[in-house]
Amino acid sequence: MEYMLLIHSDPAGFAALSDADRHAAMAAYSAYTEALTEAGLIRGSHRLKPADLSTTVRVRQGKTEVLDGPFIETREQLGGYFLIDVPDLDAALSWAARCPGASHGCVEVRPVWPM
Repeated sequence: MEYMLLIHSDPAGFAALSDADRHAAMAAYSAYTEALTEAGLIRGSHRLKPADLSTTVRVRQGKTEVLDGPFIETREQLGGYFLIDVPDLDAALSWAARCPGASHGCVEVRPVWPM
């Protein structure tokens, strides 16, 4: 079963890290990605640019609205994801707990709903 591990964190926290700490954080994500790859579980993964660079599209009464950025009041933003294929929710939760993002933000575990 496929699950999305959605990594939410405060982008200001990463920006405030020293170069050495930033390098260590990236190394932790590389090791995590390698572990998922070696286990044959990873289906995809990407980092996302900051939310203030996003664009929101809505259609209301047949009119398209295009707005800069999200309109949310939160410190944590979706910063990236891993798409994994594991036997069940317990396995997905176990991998989410191993994700470096769980130690400085949170990892939302969401089952994929195939089309």
